[in-house]
Amino acid sequence: MDLYAENILDHYRDPRNTGEGKGATVSAEEDNPACGDRLTVHLWIEDGSVTKIEWEGTGCAISQAGMSIFAEEFEGKTTEEILKLSKDTIYELFGVPIGPRRFKCALLCLHTMKNAIRKHEGKDPQMWLETVEIDG
Repeated sequence: MDLYAENILDHYRDPRNTGEGKGATVSAEEDNPACGDRLTVHLWIEDGSVTKIEWEGTGCAISQAGMSIFAEEFEGKTTEEILKLSKDTIYELFGVPIGPRRFKCALLCLHTMKNAIRKHEGKDPQMWLETVEIDG
């Protein structure tokens, strides 16, 4: 098994930054109905920075490991930096090819994070087509 696949399994078996979000600035829930994955993120936002990320979720190894990796990598970043992240950034974090049947699983973390920030900013949620960067 290669190093990246081992990292995904490690994050799936021992997810980082999980929690119920007591006292969070904002929480948001998203799902991937095609696969049954579900994530709830809880963010603490101060002066435009995400100072703490906690999350809860159920689903496949890709969606759950993805959120764990995302939380470790982007906690402490500004909301602006997170909103500018692309699907390619997330694919790079995984380090393994993500096939067409699993791209929503992999991008659920990005979709949920962006919509939590948008909720905090009083904006409408981003649609999946925007997250996966397909012109509708």
